[in-house]
Amino acid sequence: MTDDLSDDLFLVHPDGTPNGPAAATLSFTRSPTVLLTFAGNRFTRAAARHYQTEFGIGAMDWRMLVMLTREPGSSVSHAARTIGIDKAAVSRSLHRLDALGLARAEDGNERRRHWTLTKAGRQMHARILDSALDRQRRLLDGFTPEEVDAFTAYLRRILINIETLGATDP
Repeated sequence: MTDDLSDDLFLVHPDGTPNGPAAATLSFTRSPTVLLTFAGNRFTRAAARHYQTEFGIGAMDWRMLVMLTREPGSSVSHAARTIGIDKAAVSRSLHRLDALGLARAEDGNERRRHWTLTKAGRQMHARILDSALDRQRRLLDGFTPEEVDAFTAYLRRILINIETLGATDP
């Protein structure tokens, strides 16, 4: 744990202005957790609009196309743990993909089914991948390859810390 990070690094304090904070609270511009949440929310909202408009599927469905391309035969539980989304959302997405003919489940009870992409699902993934890579390049505009590597490493460390944080919560 990092003890040398002062709380003041992340806080704003009342300053007496009409629109200023009423009490000490997290900064919208200096708190990494706030910025990560804001960025994630905005990115997901924009991605959802883009994928729905361009390809007729949602952002969660795109995540599942990636998941099943990366790890064919994944279960709902495995996909939920990997992506960090609740099982109900993963299950709803897989059922949408199934209804669209993009994914199918192997026989088995609902909780233990293993999902794979159909030929149409693999083709859809390939179509969307170019668009996703273009959006990612635009998102990272102005970053050097070294900065992207560093940023990615920081995000991996945050994910590890989140797992550790979750393990200590009651």
